[in-house]
Amino acid sequence: MGESKKKIVIVGGGIAGLSAGIYGKLAGYDVDIYEKNPIAGGQCMGWNRKDCHIDNCIHWLTGTKKGTDLYKVWETVGALDKNTEFADCDSFYTSVKGDSQVTLWKDLERTRAELLELSPEDEKEIEKFVKHVKYAAECEIPAEKPMDAMGIADYIHIGALMADMPKVMKEYGSIDLNEMSGRFKHPVLKALFTDYLPKEYVASSFLVSYASITSGNGEIPKGGSLAMANRMVKRFQQLGGNLYCNAPVLRILIKNRKAIGIEKSDKKTVLADYVISSVDTMEMFGNLIGKKYMDAKWRSCYEDKEKYPLFSAVQAAFAVDQEAYEGKGTIFFDCPPFEIGGKKVERISVKSYEYELGFAPAGKMVLQVNVPQFDKEYIYWKGLKKEEYENRKKEVVNAIEERLLMQFPRLQGCLEFLDCWTPITYERYCNAYHGAYMGFITRKGVKSFRVKGIIKGVKNLYIASQWIMAPGGLPVAVTSGKFAVWRIVRKDKRSRYSGYRGLFRH
Repeated sequence: MGESKKKIVIVGGGIAGLSAGIYGKLAGYDVDIYEKNPIAGGQCMGWNRKDCHIDNCIHWLTGTKKGTDLYKVWETVGALDKNTEFADCDSFYTSVKGDSQVTLWKDLERTRAELLELSPEDEKEIEKFVKHVKYAAECEIPAEKPMDAMGIADYIHIGALMADMPKVMKEYGSIDLNEMSGRFKHPVLKALFTDYLPKEYVASSFLVSYASITSGNGEIPKGGSLAMANRMVKRFQQLGGNLYCNAPVLRILIKNRKAIGIEKSDKKTVLADYVISSVDTMEMFGNLIGKKYMDAKWRSCYEDKEKYPLFSAVQAAFAVDQEAYEGKGTIFFDCPPFEIGGKKVERISVKSYEYELGFAPAGKMVLQVNVPQFDKEYIYWKGLKKEEYENRKKEVVNAIEERLLMQFPRLQGCLEFLDCWTPITYERYCNAYHGAYMGFITRKGVKSFRVKGIIKGVKNLYIASQWIMAPGGLPVAVTSGKFAVWRIVRKDKRSRYSGYRGLFRH
């Protein structure tokens, strides 16, 4: 091609950073990734305790349906391939209220029948919900190129593919999940629609999430989060990329308003033609480049906690005897009130990993309890001294264990504590701002957060992060990595070569 190789340095080895690294290598660049932790993956992570494996990230993976643009991205980065096995899960989750329970099944017609049998008086809202879930199955995350680069033809194409999505937005795009819940009369249905996502979320987001499950576009890759991240690491290294772990970056070097490389924690510098920041964006602004580069849009979103709230969780994992646990999948249920992070909790969820035989010794399986935490709760945990923090975690674990035994009495004597983690854990391990493991919550009446993935006033610096588009998550992370390299390729005018056109489809 007659082109000299240019170098890209990537700060952070999470899913966004690995994606950028892989696309960078495919586009013909030298690529180095610097990751502060011992292994890559970021929040897409798992770890071992007492011969068991704890999975942190994947509840479901959007983009598992072959033929979609997002599937092609997952395939390109090595996360999915023809041999990938998916968990045999037949439901989204189950909500229990009093003596009643209801399940959102993968089979939408089964869900419809169960909801109608439970609550005939809610027939009108049930039928409306089911109809709009079918419409929402058309929704696809843009994965070919950044939205700001799309032309009229692109939007016409998207409009044709998602012709029914305006119906979803008209009916559910102006209400939150709390209001959606209020449309139903039966107590368990009211609970159902505020269980899985924070009640502040715009309701249309929930329909899109459930539609990904019912349409086969939201499966769970077997092996869990760490296994998927490791597949991407393998792909990156096979392409010749350099991954440096245990290698924190102190700052991104900027000279004459242009990024020229990085300074590592050992004070050594690495020069590069381009720098991609794939870390938490507040970590980037706060430490790597400085808040002087944070424009008004970023600043207003971080400062306005009402319009752009953040959420995290306290989670606890247990090993249990498989035969003693009568539940399956994710179950939400009421419990005697207790306090977590200064917040009164009266309802919790537990997820069972019966489909991952390798996560526990024979005859055992892992149960994981999740309790949402918001900004106020993060501040509570952050204010505790080390000894107080550890003692409070123990109290929380004991309270959770008591409530699991109340709900599932057969677990008595069969429950073994594995680990507990909080918003502070996410902050420590991932530099996650206020412990948030996803981006800004999309609320009703508030413009959904989205930025281009560039820094105004700084050349050759790009952002690959779930934070560039609400609500974040794995799809945004993996596409942001691709889009960062797309911008570099376009800047270098390499897109005129057929190989790059095939990779990015300009």
